[in-house]
Amino acid sequence: MGKKRVMLPMEDVDLTAVKYEREVIQAPHLTGFALKLFVWVVEAPLIGSLIMSFLKKQNKIVQLLQNTVIPEPPMFKPEYPPQELEPGVLIMEEDSRPVDRVESALKCLPLDDPAYRWDGGSSPSLLYWKIRDYAHAYRSRFVTPLVVAEHIISAMEEFNSKKPSTPLLISFSAEEVRKQAAASTQRFEEGSGDLYVYILIYDKPKDTGCAGNPLSILDGIFMAVKDDIDCYPHPTKGATTWFHEVRSVKKDAVCVSRLRSCGVIFIGKANMHELGLGTTGNNSNYGTTRNPHALERYTGGSSSGPAAIVASGLCSAALGTDGGGSIRIPSSLCGVVGLKTTYGRTDMRGSLCDSGTVEIIGPIASTVEDVMLVYAAMLGSSPANRISLKPSPPCLPNLSTYDSSNDLRSLRLGKYTEWFNDVYSTDISDKCEDILNKLLKTHGCETIEIIIPELHEMRTAHIVSIGSESLSSLNPHCEDGKGAQLTYDTRTNLALFKSFSASDYVAAQCLRWGKILISLNQIFVLGSHCIHDSTIKFFMFKIENSERQIQT
Repeated sequence: MGKKRVMLPMEDVDLTAVKYEREVIQAPHLTGFALKLFVWVVEAPLIGSLIMSFLKKQNKIVQLLQNTVIPEPPMFKPEYPPQELEPGVLIMEEDSRPVDRVESALKCLPLDDPAYRWDGGSSPSLLYWKIRDYAHAYRSRFVTPLVVAEHIISAMEEFNSKKPSTPLLISFSAEEVRKQAAASTQRFEEGSGDLYVYILIYDKPKDTGCAGNPLSILDGIFMAVKDDIDCYPHPTKGATTWFHEVRSVKKDAVCVSRLRSCGVIFIGKANMHELGLGTTGNNSNYGTTRNPHALERYTGGSSSGPAAIVASGLCSAALGTDGGGSIRIPSSLCGVVGLKTTYGRTDMRGSLCDSGTVEIIGPIASTVEDVMLVYAAMLGSSPANRISLKPSPPCLPNLSTYDSSNDLRSLRLGKYTEWFNDVYSTDISDKCEDILNKLLKTHGCETIEIIIPELHEMRTAHIVSIGSESLSSLNPHCEDGKGAQLTYDTRTNLALFKSFSASDYVAAQCLRWGKILISLNQIFVLGSHCIHDSTIKFFMFKIENSERQIQT
């Protein structure tokens, strides 16, 4: 008696009375033999369930999911209220050709002069080039995709020989890269002779002369693909040692196919946290991808390889997946741009995570404009999601009519101060505060105070949702004996997920509807365009101090 808790309907929550509660995770910190023993125990039929039950009670998960009356109905797939079209955006036609959408996206970009940043010398570095830099160089005959391919192949060999190891790719074929690059180079060199293309420069298009017959501005652009997205002829392993044995790849994922139709060259399958079940990028199967800006530190995960490849300057963009920060976290820690799109905005067919309700495929790039170009090519809901979700038309911001200062001056950044300052080291929050102040002084961005109620409930709903859905897809393989071949941290996660019941999953979906949808809607009604968060704590820890936790 006395255990029952009744939550208020979201519309009755007084945001001014919400008090921030710092979450302290109650869990053992184990390494080496102790970790192996713990995994063996929690996977045992009886004692394992008792240990997980105890840990869930310690972290108030049982109280929330089983002893709480949640007034909202369940939401089994993300639902979004109708939204008015924002000013200054361009509607993208989902049914149009990817090359046509890319052309439309190009016209949304501010005017630029790639030649200003490169003198056309005989030995270009090729590092940190934007997509429009490559486009200008190809069309001006300064360099060819084949030359860039040889540069990337050489760089991959160098990365593979480094000590400590820096494994960016799990699957890589120099022959396949050269084959794609040769086809792209041929398109540039064997045009009709009367086709002229332009790059937007200053206040008018600039003719670059006879430029062959490229498929789009993305032709000859090199990209990596996270190892849970199909990219033929590479196997898809999800950074495990065995997934390619139970699931063959016969064609590209839908998003990869759309990009390939625009001329993108795929260099291989990028490293990741095994099966995406972690946010560090730690992987004892292939080695842990290291942060290019500080090799002793993590990239973040789970899209560790894609973020690191872009941050290293080798590729302008890459594809990742995100169900709980797996694009956004490594992009943040590696200093690049990552986009988690609205759920269902990109087609998930051809990925390992195509049956859940939280995962998306999204772009990672070195700049916002490159994210826009890649996103324009790959966007488009699946037929099933168009019927069930009825998504609003996709759009892109039109940045061509205003300078950057005017664009940014209209932005309002939401800041939940107590959450913002809840970090392992004030170095993190101080640096983020400096950035906010710079945006205010340089561009006139406004920071407004917001409150996000019931963060613990949101986190719990997420872990139950993504965990249950991951377990459902992995169960047949684990029951067939493959589970024992997973890393110890993955097996620990799966043991936790197995402890969730059907009623826990339904309760989590009630929380998703009431607490995530409605509370975030209230935040954006207050006028905040985005939420600024500095609470990424694990960047302070070095790889050498943590890798021992999952080594066999």
